[in-house]
Amino acid sequence: MKKTKRLVALLLVVSMVFSMVGCGSNAEISESTSDSEYRVAMITDAGDITDQSFNQTTYEACSAYCSKNDIDFTYKKPDGDTDYARIAMIDVAVAEGYNVIVMSGYIFAAALVEVTYKYPDVKFIVLDMTAGDIIAAAVGNKYYDDPDAYEASDYYNTGNTYCAVYREEIPGYMAGYAAVKLGYRSFGYLGGQAVPAVMRFGFGYVQGINDAAEELGIVDQVSVEYAYGGQFYGSTEITAAMDTWYSKGTEIVFACGGGIFTSAAEAAAKTGGKLIGVDSDQSPIIDAYGEGMTVTSAMKGLTATINAMLDSIIFLNTWDEHVGKIENLGLVSGTDTELNYVGLPEDTTQWNDDFTVEDYHELVQKIFNEEIQIDNSIDVMPEVSVKVNEREGSIM
Repeated sequence: MKKTKRLVALLLVVSMVFSMVGCGSNAEISESTSDSEYRVAMITDAGDITDQSFNQTTYEACSAYCSKNDIDFTYKKPDGDTDYARIAMIDVAVAEGYNVIVMSGYIFAAALVEVTYKYPDVKFIVLDMTAGDIIAAAVGNKYYDDPDAYEASDYYNTGNTYCAVYREEIPGYMAGYAAVKLGYRSFGYLGGQAVPAVMRFGFGYVQGINDAAEELGIVDQVSVEYAYGGQFYGSTEITAAMDTWYSKGTEIVFACGGGIFTSAAEAAAKTGGKLIGVDSDQSPIIDAYGEGMTVTSAMKGLTATINAMLDSIIFLNTWDEHVGKIENLGLVSGTDTELNYVGLPEDTTQWNDDFTVEDYHELVQKIFNEEIQIDNSIDVMPEVSVKVNEREGSIM
């Protein structure tokens, strides 16, 4: 009787796997036949692995790591933009025997709350997810009424999960500082929603602009238009606002918040304006609107995080030093920028004689050595000498 029950259970799992794949899960054939005890699966959000953003960066990092080290790897694409669809793909990956699951973005918070207890023997690596994201997914909007009343560790399995967040104020600062040194004087910041990560990018950006302007003695020549769009996608209304910015002299806009960059790029294309990308090197998708439109990008080091965490699990046996933590990642080296978890893209930033890649390396060293202090608070706009026109509410 027990044998019969086990056979039935096995057939149910196999049936589930094949039915999910048949419904368009985009499950990939494994890239390796390694004898390693670990098998890695990445789950995409609603997008695809060619999105030139988090999905693509995460996929390419996992794929390259596993190919190099002969580790089985696959990715799963949910059938829709729902928590149910994302959880279903995690279920499929686990059913297929993948025991290291990599996910990127706050959108996976609800999935994290559900699956980490369901699969205690699976290791979860989650990128760019805050404690607040986890708590809000678990308790809903009441979290925002009294955030200090909750602990994220009460709502997910800290025994098998690692989360990374990033010090957004640092790459934001670098992007603003570099842009002034490269010759720009009239700036814009277009954030998505006024959530902590977006605000830290923006406030760091303003601080970088200010410090570079003070160094050059041109504070009275520099100004910043600052606004949030109230959403993470472009729209005709936001494009119209960007048209106004560019037509009135804004030279470069840091567009920070998912697909909201499309509105800035559409407006910039009409005037020859410039953009700063965010999270990853966005020059491939932004430059599709106009050649050379992307001056630089304020990046989070997803690849460095993935490499470090997979190393800790597969080779270094240091997973216990990281599991259960929500680590806030920034600079770990003043001399080797490839090791850092935040920074600018050295190959695609439009360096010139006024600000070279060597000058950037010097800036990194100063920030790492704490010769430059960057305020990461988001209570109020930083006090600066340059003129900041901060819009109340959203730009819509």
